[in-house]
Amino acid sequence: METLMRNPVFPKQAACILGSSIAIALVASFAAGAFAPGARMYGSLSPALLVGVSSLATGLAATLLFCIFSYHRYEEISRLSAEIDAVLHEGRPLIISDYREGDVAVLRNEVGKVCARLSKTAEDLAEEKRALANALADISHQIRTPLTAAELMVPVIERSSDAREQAKKLRELESLIDRVSWLVTSLLKIARIDAGAIKLTSQVTGAADVVRAAVEPLAVAFDLNDVTCEIRVAPETRFTGDAAWTAESLSNVLKNCMEHTPAGGTVRVEASEDAVACRFCISDSGPGIAQADLPHIFERFYRGSAGTESDDAGTAADYESAMRPKGFGIGLSLAQALVNAQGGSIRATNAAHGGARFDIVFPKLTV
Repeated sequence: METLMRNPVFPKQAACILGSSIAIALVASFAAGAFAPGARMYGSLSPALLVGVSSLATGLAATLLFCIFSYHRYEEISRLSAEIDAVLHEGRPLIISDYREGDVAVLRNEVGKVCARLSKTAEDLAEEKRALANALADISHQIRTPLTAAELMVPVIERSSDAREQAKKLRELESLIDRVSWLVTSLLKIARIDAGAIKLTSQVTGAADVVRAAVEPLAVAFDLNDVTCEIRVAPETRFTGDAAWTAESLSNVLKNCMEHTPAGGTVRVEASEDAVACRFCISDSGPGIAQADLPHIFERFYRGSAGTESDDAGTAADYESAMRPKGFGIGLSLAQALVNAQGGSIRATNAAHGGARFDIVFPKLTV
């Protein structure tokens, strides 16, 4: 009741109801002739006075009921206010499973929904902050490895008096620079995709042209790694989408397969078309993908058990890792982003005959 009386509105409301009840009782008494001539002041009460008394009693009862109702109402509001303070200052969740009727119950449920939404927003922001911190750590680690290898290689080149050895080390140094350039370029592409800054077009073109555009940049790398690239695409197979960015995604998958295929192996590219979709299939004759890695193969910076690098900067492990790279964990993530941006899907499995298999499907738009 103390909380109720502290409310500035409640005493005014109660006084208004009580005053109105007394006024009604007096008016009723006068109207009925409670003070008419001949009415005795003492003795038996006149009917008019009884009407006034009953009206006053009714008013008092109404005032009492109003006080009880208001007390419970303000108590509920006070509890809700205390719970909101606990949510704001102590981080406790607000329980909104209030199935009672009434304005306060409705208000409680609505406030609970707002608190739940704000809590979810705070969790999302915290998760994004953690993801950003992890991404920055991964990027710095990925760039550090080839740069460390290049740093170790410079004094070797300076001390070497053999022209052939110097030429070999210079080619390796150039390869490291190319790797860093590719990494930075890929990260910028992913950032543009995440920001929605890449404009994708949709045109009908030959699937063979898309595959050819994906394979050509890797032709020298296939030769250096002694890996054969087989293309099996029917000339009449058509593809509808952004040919340039699709070739980029296929090229990233091809690069990944090539890096995990031993010398003398084969990477195969196939394309087919039906009434539902245009499908690309890329497979290799390598060892395949570990079952533990399959669910994470498209995660950004995920490299699997075979791609673990040393965390000690400036060591020979960094040099060896840079010279025999197994990828940055960027290519497949970029490929998936480009495919998904066009409404397609990409799935990684292990082929029945061995090796990894990537199925890329672009559904056809139907009206």
